[in-house]
Amino acid sequence: MSNENRPYRKRLRAEQEAETRRRIAQSAMELHGSVGPARTSISAVAEHAGVRRATVYRHYADDAALFSACSSLWADLNPFPDLGALAGIADPDARREAGFAAVYGFYRANAAMLANVLRDAALVPALEAPVAGFRAVLAEAAAGLAPDLPEAPHARRRMLAALELALSFPGWQALTGGVEALDDAEAAALARDLVRAARDGGDRGGRPSAPQ
Repeated sequence: MSNENRPYRKRLRAEQEAETRRRIAQSAMELHGSVGPARTSISAVAEHAGVRRATVYRHYADDAALFSACSSLWADLNPFPDLGALAGIADPDARREAGFAAVYGFYRANAAMLANVLRDAALVPALEAPVAGFRAVLAEAAAGLAPDLPEAPHARRRMLAALELALSFPGWQALTGGVEALDDAEAAALARDLVRAARDGGDRGGRPSAPQ
């Protein structure tokens, strides 16, 4: 091999290695979406990617490394809605409804993957970090959709709890998948009303009013 060809061959090998690494992560991602993380073995990932088990382990030393790469790839391909773009909507209720509609559209487009991951989260330790990251994204979304958070402690707690429920994937499933299933727009409007009611519920400490 001439000295002139050596840099080219090294670059080509590096590109091939990067492509193999990505293909392995994509194979894991696709299996997580179809059968779920708990049912995705390294052998299955290797077969899906067209490589040997040893190749998977050469690129990803353990499940945590593979799941981290898989989650990053999935997030790049399926970005969470940019709710910051809604800051120009002055009315808080209207902003929340628009935010819920955007998140619910994201949930509908990615329902199979999210259902599988959340179902298997308690069974697969390597999912802990990706799931925690997704919860942090939802917490940031909730903060952005609460410009009118009340100062009264109980009203604040009620509103934050309602926001957490409305933004959660199980909350969306409950609104759109039950016997009286709502479409995403209807669900977003109902979630808006739920949060408004929680915000305006006062600071009674959770105690029911005495009968008159």
